[in-house]
Amino acid sequence: MNNEEQNYEIKQSRILTFVILILIIPIGFYTKVYPGPAHTWVNNSLGGFFYVVFWMLLVFFLFPKTKPLNIAIWVFLLTCAIEFLQLWHPSLLESIRGNFIGRTILGNSFNIGDFPYFLMGSLVGYYILKGLHKLDLKN
Repeated sequence: MNNEEQNYEIKQSRILTFVILILIIPIGFYTKVYPGPAHTWVNNSLGGFFYVVFWMLLVFFLFPKTKPLNIAIWVFLLTCAIEFLQLWHPSLLESIRGNFIGRTILGNSFNIGDFPYFLMGSLVGYYILKGLHKLDLKN
């Protein structure tokens, strides 16, 4: 494969990654305000799944040559660290958590039940990234 063909493949995976990001962002935000059946579960837990997938896709979009497994491991670990950070309430973090975006990114209360959703998001995200990564490797 020559460089022009390789660049096309990378662009194709990045375009698809961007499209998936554009789709997943409103879904993730909607989980925070969803008013329907099981809204407590959707608002407080399911969003963690989409949160992890979003960050994995964003990292892959910015660094398309990074191995999907490395992205999955690092995003999972950092997401878990952010969850533990919710046990800490200094004024700077509280001011960030004081608005919707800050609360969505950093969370506002520790919940050990979020970890399975982070793990599931990492696993699903890993397989999505593997598929996107294959676009770069085919031919």
